[in-house]
Amino acid sequence: MAGAGLTAERLTRAAAELADEIGFEKVTVSALARRCGVREPSLYSHIRNVQELRTRVAVLALTELADGVAAAMLGRAGKDALVAFANAYRDYAKAHPGRYAATRTRLDPGSEDTAAAAARHPELTRAILRAYDLPESEQTHALRLLHSTIYGFVSLEADGFAHAPGLEESWARGLDALDALLRNWPSAG
Repeated sequence: MAGAGLTAERLTRAAAELADEIGFEKVTVSALARRCGVREPSLYSHIRNVQELRTRVAVLALTELADGVAAAMLGRAGKDALVAFANAYRDYAKAHPGRYAATRTRLDPGSEDTAAAAARHPELTRAILRAYDLPESEQTHALRLLHSTIYGFVSLEADGFAHAPGLEESWARGLDALDALLRNWPSAG
């Protein structure tokens, strides 16, 4: 990508690839310049600073992840949708560890791009919950439970707990337990 043809979009994609290779926290303007075969000042006409670069990678990752989850859930409901949703998150995290880490970045909610990318994830989760007939007053609690359970498992797996025996069985049993809990959600109070 040396010099010619640099755009903010191409730099974002290159930074995302770099994040997957070396880790999101190690993505810097200097590292990106080296990857692109250009001098660091050349990048500043396309991105303001490392924070903007990382935000752009986070928005890209959130968008890719939501697209993948939506495609996996298409035409599914109930437990089938729950499993498709969870597997899509897990598969994305395995295939794109740096990008997945970027999805955990705190984004400015005032930005249209970040708000749109981030809003799709709770919408996809609420689509799952509709099949479980949870009262609207309980959906936020269920949404938090699903995200924290899936994120927790995926994070532990990324941190090396992947070598524990029976990991796939634990994943499947966890999804079975979430399904059972959603079907038998405790009443408020």
